[in-house]
Amino acid sequence: MLAGVVQEQDVLLGPIRPRRCSIKTRETILCFIQPSLARSILDSVSITMKVLATLLASVGLVAAHGYVDNATIGGQYYQFYQPYMDPYMGNNKPQRVSRSIPGNGPVENVDSIDVQCNAGSAPAPLHAPAAAGSTVTLHWTLWPDSHMGPVITYMARCPDSGCQNWSPGTSAVWFKIKQGGREGTSNNWAATPLMKSPATYQYTIPSCIRPGYYLVRHEIIALHAAWAYPGAQFYPGCHQLQVTGGGSTNPTNLVSFPGAYKSTDPGVTYDAYKAQAYTIPGPAVFTC
Repeated sequence: MLAGVVQEQDVLLGPIRPRRCSIKTRETILCFIQPSLARSILDSVSITMKVLATLLASVGLVAAHGYVDNATIGGQYYQFYQPYMDPYMGNNKPQRVSRSIPGNGPVENVDSIDVQCNAGSAPAPLHAPAAAGSTVTLHWTLWPDSHMGPVITYMARCPDSGCQNWSPGTSAVWFKIKQGGREGTSNNWAATPLMKSPATYQYTIPSCIRPGYYLVRHEIIALHAAWAYPGAQFYPGCHQLQVTGGGSTNPTNLVSFPGAYKSTDPGVTYDAYKAQAYTIPGPAVFTC
């Protein structure tokens, strides 16, 4: 072991005293610095590391969220609303078929209007034409493998004039068209396929619904912190369709957002780390 003796004088305390320094720890170099200064450096490093850890954790939280980036509807590609680009485009802001979202973060209050289409969501100017009975493919940003949970899709009929100037408010207009939860008590969830590229999800427009304009509400509910409420994280987004063909059915068993979910629902407050069955929140899936 290398060692050395230094004649140390603390500027603040004055006396000179010998001290043996062992060159084997992370504090070795500090051994050759006056004690008060060394302590100050160590405290500063400790504080800096805590701040850095907090910042890294914040970056991790941002990276760990997601939204639908684009879709293929009626055989056409649609870029969905881009929360980190569209708001800054000014007069060149792209026209979308998807409603605005504030970012890639969650909604955690089931009683908030934000749980409908996300915080501050506003109608989109366009609609994507699609035939009743056709399949829509949504492409998510890569979903974090820690955020297990169900994936659920609803539709609501808009006025005959379109969805571009309409929001449902708290009216019961939504019917569920697809849902996926947990496979038994395994670690396989409906969100699991979205945790690897190409992170795609598909739903089918019911073949029997009336033609017209529809608002689609699609969401992932992340349950990694849902053992107590609030804890479940809702990631909703909405896009607008013009459905052609179809039949004459008006779906029943309609729900509202907020209103469809309660904080006490077993699908909202749930310990995902236990091997237990999972009950998807909301109404039953509408079928033709």
